[in-house]
Amino acid sequence: MSEVLVETRYGRLRGSAADGCCVFRGVPFAAPPVGPRRFRAPAEPLSWSGVRNATIAAPMCPQPPPTPAESIPGDPTEMSEDCLYLNVWTEGVDSARRPVMVWIHGGGFMTGSASVSLYRGDQLARRGVVVVAVNYRLGALGWLAHPALADEEAPGAGFGNWGLLDQVAALEWVREHIASFGGDPGNVTVFGESAGAMSVAALLASPKATGLIHRAVIQSGPAVALGIGSAARVAEEMAKSLGLGRLTRAALVEAPVRALLAAQRSVGASYQVLGLPFQPVVDGGALDRHPAAEIAHGASADIDLLIGTNRDEWKFFTFSTPALHDIDEQRLRKLVRLHVLAGGLGEVLPPDELVGVYRSARLERGESASPPDVYSAMATDLIFRVPSMRLAEAHRHVQERTFAYLFDWEAAFGGGGLGACHALELPFVFGTLHYPFVAMFAGAGPEAVHLSGQMQSAWVSFARSGDPSSTEIGRWASYDSTERATMRLGRRVELVSRPMETERAWIDTALGPYGKIETLSLERVRDPNIIEPVPG
Repeated sequence: MSEVLVETRYGRLRGSAADGCCVFRGVPFAAPPVGPRRFRAPAEPLSWSGVRNATIAAPMCPQPPPTPAESIPGDPTEMSEDCLYLNVWTEGVDSARRPVMVWIHGGGFMTGSASVSLYRGDQLARRGVVVVAVNYRLGALGWLAHPALADEEAPGAGFGNWGLLDQVAALEWVREHIASFGGDPGNVTVFGESAGAMSVAALLASPKATGLIHRAVIQSGPAVALGIGSAARVAEEMAKSLGLGRLTRAALVEAPVRALLAAQRSVGASYQVLGLPFQPVVDGGALDRHPAAEIAHGASADIDLLIGTNRDEWKFFTFSTPALHDIDEQRLRKLVRLHVLAGGLGEVLPPDELVGVYRSARLERGESASPPDVYSAMATDLIFRVPSMRLAEAHRHVQERTFAYLFDWEAAFGGGGLGACHALELPFVFGTLHYPFVAMFAGAGPEAVHLSGQMQSAWVSFARSGDPSSTEIGRWASYDSTERATMRLGRRVELVSRPMETERAWIDTALGPYGKIETLSLERVRDPNIIEPVPG
């Protein structure tokens, strides 16, 4: 391993080089958001003298400790509010102007880090791109929103979305500095999964990110946002849990991090059905309207889009809940009703009719129609697949370069009980199947490695040209409202038309125009006026 140096506007960085890839870890892209900078828009990084060591991962944002199932041995565990750092992987610090891929991690806006083994970018970088993985503020530190938190130092920044503004600051850093790492600031693809994908959708809609993104990959995450009323109620619940008589900026800035995390747990416990108390908010600063409405109105018309979901997303969440393994018909209908009501959709998606549609469609295809399988399929579609395909269709109206995928490789772990669950595509995209812990979960062997190579080639091809077609994966037709061409990614890789169309079409028709109702089962308290209707 050898050293490699890069000059930035803030000082020199020393990274490492090995096996044809240079790596820079813990690169600051903003000033530490600590003390009075808590709940403020990120400021420019502080300059340094001499050479800064960029070979060690930076701390992740304070968050609940991971469960054993969520952690990979050897991953960094240090936490600090001083967390606004990024990592860079590149074939060389030269003038090659390679496409840039900026990764935004998931974790429900509450957990995660840019430095876990799963997201190492060296395999993608060796395919000719520069990979940047970004930390951002999480939980209350990143997404608490209330008018009392309006940032008087940054007029127009709004009063929430601190994590989203962190992501924008990282993209601004990329625009200014990535050429020194062999990257092309004029060809930047933002990609993310789960909350990271939801962040990408928010970035596509945010005026703060205008001109910073040229392509986007959205993996298993719909466009979401809380309205002002819902977000303020979450903040007030936080203040109550903290024992504050009144919610003020000063009191929240002075609250110990441990107290904030404890209050997060207390508030989050009351959110059901994948409730996300902390997420983007329509605050009139980083977001003027719900991302669904902005995208439907053409906010991302000049951005190429690759979007998709995993066939059995919801099994990731039910696998560790024994009570959901053997649900009967009565329990199924109660769960479906809970999802529908939590999404404020009781009038348009009658629960019993919804169950009937799924059971009939699955039986017709020769698939299991047991209560657990019907429940998983329905929740997967309501929360992930249908909103994602609606977004794809809306984007296709303004941008021909819109592509869709369906990942259906089944996890090796759990005797098949996880199916093609949430997050399973990640090691295939990053080429990190060789880590023993990852291979135990996702699977290994020639078939898995081959699929990973195909997916990496497609993601890199998309970053390079806006088209995921490649010699390894073949021709990938764009998505439209007629054929709905979708690349199936699994033991068979093939372009298919209208997968699982019966369920998708029924829900899509019931919901009406995209942008009218898009937050499905993602918040406990609905604010029915947060999304403006979109003309047909």
